[in-house]
This record gives sequence, structure tokens and C-alpha cells, in this order.
Amino acid sequence: MKGYREHIGMAALLLGVFALLGTALVAFTYERTAERIRANERAVLLRNLHQIIPPERHDNDIFHDRIQVHSADLLMSNEPVTVYRARKGGRPVALALTTIAPDGYNGKIKILVGINHDGSLSGIRIVTHHETPGLGDAIEKARSDWVDQFVGRSLKNPAESKWKVRKDGGVFDQFTGATITPRAVVKAVHRALLYYRANRKMLFDKPPEHKRRQH
Repeated sequence: MKGYREHIGMAALLLGVFALLGTALVAFTYERTAERIRANERAVLLRNLHQIIPPERHDNDIFHDRIQVHSADLLMSNEPVTVYRARKGGRPVALALTTIAPDGYNGKIKILVGINHDGSLSGIRIVTHHETPGLGDAIEKARSDWVDQFVGRSLKNPAESKWKVRKDGGVFDQFTGATITPRAVVKAVHRALLYYRANRKMLFDKPPEHKRRQH
């Protein structure tokens, strides 16, 4: 009986050691992987930012001249939304923020929207989505030039009543066999412009996050 108890105790001890080693390995792997993921996400973000607000248009550090805002009704996010500001000679040039299209065909579509200081669009890029390959994924710049039709658009171009896909009486193209996805993106970009119009002064005047933390 004593030998049996010793055997059970040794087995439990070994299981505990393996559990500790396994936990440590998982934590180590996660930390290394998380760091790599963050670096990749930053690289993708910077690439997208530079595509919709080219570096030659500004002379500030757009990645660090950023603030966080909240807008569940127009940007459709309950989480803080980061806004990146571009300036040249201290004067506002443009900004980029993310907005959510909650009504994509297969769920939420996250969109990076670039808006010039005058309220016109400098461009948009799709950040994440789960749309159908070969149909809805044409919203990706790598798949088609569909997103280019937003450049230069504003709340006055077209009229607000025309911020729809052509099938709904608007001016924006849809995809053959796929209307839900482009319809969701058009609506989300329109809401982002409405948010910008209502908050333009704050969006450029609010001190950057890192400066406010220093105080």
C-alpha cells in the first residue's frame, strides 16, 4: 500500500512539473508570437496609412500624432477608435480613422478611412473582413480597384441622398452577384464623413495621446 501511495505521489508530482513546464512554454511562445503579431499589424497599418495619406503630404509623425475617440452611433464601435492626424508645417492636412460596417454579408467589415481637412476622402482601405472569396472580397485593394471610386468624394459629392450603390439609386458601383458587401461599405464610409463633419475641430485640436499621458 505504501509503495502504491508513493507511486501515486510521484505520478502527481511529475504531472505538476509537466503542467508548470507546459504553462511556461505556452506563455513564452505567446509572448514571442504576440510581439511578432503586433509588429506585423503595425507594418500593415503604416502601409495602409501611407497609401491613403502619402508621406509627401505631411511632415509630422502621423503614427504618433494620434488620439482616441468614441462613437458607437456613427463609427459603430463600442471600443476606442484611434485617429491618426497628418500635418504639414503645423497645419492640418488629413486624418485617418477606422470605422465598422456591421452589416457585411458575413459579418463586420473594418475600414480605414482617410479624410482630407476639407472633408473630402483621400482614400479607404479594408482592414479586416469575412466576405465571400471571389465575390465580396473585391473590396480589397489587392483584389480590385473598387475602393478607388471613393477618392475625392465628400458629403457634397455626391449629394447625401446618393450615398448608395447604383442598385439602390446611388452612384457607387456594386459587384455582379454581390450587393450586400459594397452597400455595407458605402454606408459605413458615409457615416465616417458625418462623424468628421460634426467633430472636425476636436479631431485636429485634441492633444496627442502621448502628450496627454505625460501631463
